[in-house]
This record gives sequence, structure tokens and C-alpha cells, in this order.
Amino acid sequence: METVQKSRTKYWLLFIIWLAIMVFMLFMPQFRPFFWLALPGVVTYFAYGLDLI
Repeated sequence: METVQKSRTKYWLLFIIWLAIMVFMLFMPQFRPFFWLALPGVVTYFAYGLDLI
């Protein structure tokens, strides 16, 4: 029986978007204390992109 692989492009796109948000927050001094709020999105979609979850 063959297994069907799902496309993970959507998850990689969401990972890149969340990563950009986190980098933006790190470079803006007023948002720097809150950059950790973007970490769950970065880590979650990275794991989805690698098909770990």
C-alpha cells in the first residue's frame, strides 16, 4: 500500500511569515521584549514543515 505525501508548502510559507514577524520584533526596540510571543508560531510551523507533527 502506498502512502500519499501531503504538500507542506503552506506550512513552510507560514513558518517564513512567522520568522519574519519574529525578526522584525527583534529589530524594533519597542517590540523586543515581546519577540517571544512569535516563538510558538515559528516552532510549530517549522515542525509541521518537517512533518514532525
